[in-house]
This record gives sequence, C-alpha cells and structure tokens, in this order.
Amino acid sequence: MDTWVIAMMLGASIFLGAVALFAFLWAIKNGQFDDEEKFLNGAKFDGEEELNDAIKQENKKAMLKKNYRPE
Repeated sequence: MDTWVIAMMLGASIFLGAVALFAFLWAIKNGQFDDEEKFLNGAKFDGEEELNDAIKQENKKAMLKKNYRPE
C-alpha cells in the first residue's frame, strides 16, 4: 500500500471518530440519556399481567376506532 492511502484512511477514521464523539457529547448535553427510570420501570412492570392488560387496551382502542362514527 502506498503511504497516501494509509494517510487518507487514517484521516477519514479520525474525522468520523470526531463526528461521532461530537454527536455523543451533543446528545449528553441535550439530555438524550436522562431517562434513568425507564429500564428499571420496564423490568419492574413488565410481567405477564401487565402485558395482558396492554393487549386488552390495544384491542379496546381498535374496536372503538372501528365503531367510531362522527356525527
């Protein structure tokens, strides 16, 4: 390989890494990762009964949407 190919690959890698780092820092600054309770609540309330309730609610919404007639 020529040295210019290695230099071009190294430059592109550094540039893409810098863009990714900038995007990550921007996301942290804007609070994209501030939902601390989401995973805990997901594990705590993700039982069989809660999933069955969610299915019932989705079915109820679908039936109401199907039977809805605006006046």
